[in-house]
Amino acid sequence: MHTINLSVLFLNAMPWLVGIAIGVVAGAAIGLLAFFLYKKDSEKKVGSAEERVRKMEEDAKAEAEKIKTQGKEESKRALKEALLEAKEQDLKLRNEFERETKEKKAEIQRMEQRLTQKEDAIDKKAEVLEQQKNNLLKKEEEVQALQEKLNSQHELMIQELEKVAQLTREEAKRLLTEEILDETRHDVAIQVRNLEQQAKDEADVNAKKIISLAIQKCAADQAAEITVSVVPLPNDDMKARIIGREGRNIRALENATGIELIVDDTPEVVILSGFDPVRREIARLSLEKLINDGRIHPARIEETVEKVTREMDLQIKEAGEAAVFEAGIFGLHPELIKLIGRLKFRTSYGQNVYKHSIEVSMLAGQMAAELGLDVNFAKRAGLLHDIGKAVDQEQEGTHIQIGADLAKKYKENANIVNAIMAHHGDVEPKTIEAVLIQAADAISGARPGARREMGSNYVKRLERLEEIASGFHGVDKSYAIQAGREVRVIVKPEQVDDAQALFLAKDIAKKIEAELEYPGQIKVNVIREFRGVEYAK
Repeated sequence: MHTINLSVLFLNAMPWLVGIAIGVVAGAAIGLLAFFLYKKDSEKKVGSAEERVRKMEEDAKAEAEKIKTQGKEESKRALKEALLEAKEQDLKLRNEFERETKEKKAEIQRMEQRLTQKEDAIDKKAEVLEQQKNNLLKKEEEVQALQEKLNSQHELMIQELEKVAQLTREEAKRLLTEEILDETRHDVAIQVRNLEQQAKDEADVNAKKIISLAIQKCAADQAAEITVSVVPLPNDDMKARIIGREGRNIRALENATGIELIVDDTPEVVILSGFDPVRREIARLSLEKLINDGRIHPARIEETVEKVTREMDLQIKEAGEAAVFEAGIFGLHPELIKLIGRLKFRTSYGQNVYKHSIEVSMLAGQMAAELGLDVNFAKRAGLLHDIGKAVDQEQEGTHIQIGADLAKKYKENANIVNAIMAHHGDVEPKTIEAVLIQAADAISGARPGARREMGSNYVKRLERLEEIASGFHGVDKSYAIQAGREVRVIVKPEQVDDAQALFLAKDIAKKIEAELEYPGQIKVNVIREFRGVEYAK
């Protein structure tokens, strides 16, 4: 603090010291200036100049001395004032320091009192905790003793039980585990059956609602169409003209169309036989034109067949465009459109595939709309699902594989290809729309009168259905009912319980799907009935 006060005093006296120095320097400068000025006139006034110089020097010294004396006095006075001010400042700082020191001491005393109180409280809590710890240790020792006692008693009880039951501990555990597992399986089977039944009930209600709405909105004509290639004749004399001399006319017609003409004893009809429906239709139209024209000879036959073929190509294209327009589908490859038109002359189980494809497209689109799915995708896949049947008689392979190859060839989406391949369950569907195609295909084929089946094939299918169901263990009898749409299986109650009946129905359904071909779906109904019978005598 004293160092700071001396520095302040030195700074306050600095102006005086600077003034004295400036005065001395100024006096010296004036003397030198005068010396040089008077030196020029030294030749004329040497004596007087020297005198004046001395006088000026003396005056300058006197002035400098005077200035120096005054500067010292002022410096002393300023130093005194600075010392007084420093003393006052020091006194003021001392007073403030003492006041702050007293306040700090009082605060420290208060803090010491609080700390002392907290220490006392902590000591009391520590004593309580120590007491509780001792009590817990005592109780732990007592519990440990009880546990040892219980363990010894438990071991004695287990030994006694082993003697009584004549079973070891491991054997008892194994028996108990097996019993628990059996009970658990039974409970799980019951729970699964209840959950599946609940899910099936809800799914059946929603599915029936969606399917009924789709069928109501799809006001399609009767899908079945009996297509018989029979050409009526105005009279039996026309048969001779069709055959021609030595059979040249009939041979020319068969060579031009690739279709066999059967002229038998059936009155006033000619039967056309051939695997290609389009060629058969060309032959039918050509023969009708020739009969109406009356001119039947090889040249005319070739000309007529060629003309009908061009008309048929145009008709096929128009039919394909009409189907695409009716389904509301755009962007199909022109060749696919032609193939759709060819389906107009293709039948499956007596059902026209062209109308069937349109109906499947409409049903799938309606169901997709109800479920909030892609309607355009469902319609497109539905229209193309049987596209392979347009050329399956010309190429090797199933109509499913041929249809998938055609879809790939003409750059259809991979999901469309999957829907085509999955509509008969050959592969797993990758989209919900593919499942809708399966449902729509089954609905269209299962409608009353939609398809016809040979009586022998129908009987064989029912017999095979009953044979599959009867081949499982525990089955007593099985009956195919409702025209093969349901198989009723009666099991032996002593061999199959209620829980196993559920799994038996699933196994039978899986085997039917794997080994039997059938339209629509087949319901597997497993019935277990136990009767207690006794006679009073």
